[in-house]
Amino acid sequence: MRLLCFVLLVAAASAQPSNRGRAIVEQSLAALGGPKFMAMENRVEQGRLYSFYREQLNGLATARVYTKYEQPAGSIATRERQSFGKKEEDYAYLFTDKEGVQVTFRGVRPLPAGQYEKYVDTTLRNIFYLLRYRLDELGMVFEFKETAVFDNNPVEVVDITDAENRTVTVYFHRTTHLPIRQVFIRRDPLTKERMEEMTVYNKYRDVSGVMWPWSVVRFRNGSKIFEMYSESVAINGKLEASLFAPPLGAKRLKGE
Repeated sequence: MRLLCFVLLVAAASAQPSNRGRAIVEQSLAALGGPKFMAMENRVEQGRLYSFYREQLNGLATARVYTKYEQPAGSIATRERQSFGKKEEDYAYLFTDKEGVQVTFRGVRPLPAGQYEKYVDTTLRNIFYLLRYRLDELGMVFEFKETAVFDNNPVEVVDITDAENRTVTVYFHRTTHLPIRQVFIRRDPLTKERMEEMTVYNKYRDVSGVMWPWSVVRFRNGSKIFEMYSESVAINGKLEASLFAPPLGAKRLKGE
């Protein structure tokens, strides 16, 4: 009898971090807007984008990012168009559930080898994508790690691991319950180099009942590589299907 009680206590103790992790994640989903967050059909973010190399600014552009949420199919369930320049037709990147391409006035060019796969992996481990599509996916584990302080904010840290053993560590604000940081490790498929990918989310605002970050900063191995500061964010507007497909009749170019 004592042995049975001991086993039950151990099982309960081991299950507690997982249950707490799941509760924190669900609390975050509610804070982001709950049903309204889940009902997002599309989103348009417009603002300034900065890229960095070795912590030095090496590019900036006016950017407009269109995201369309679809029924899960293929590798990912979203379509995305990243347009740059003052004019929409300057150049853009398109990402679908099947491919990633660059679109310019010259035509449509496939992305360099490995870039689309990296985009898919990053999307699958993005906390907003996880909440939108993968929360109840078979094999998902939500493990509470600790309470801590990040950038002077009290946070609760949760490891989210899927059935393929891909893990992302997410820092949720203890007061607002919003995700403010995520970290995961990736290995370059060619060089096998270990890379730590970190994203910091800030300046949340209410957009049609959905809390969304207007500042996104990304780091690789501790070095800043990307910043996006939105000047406007719109949800569930009317978007033409042509935004998420290469232009009709565009010339198909060879990859670089």
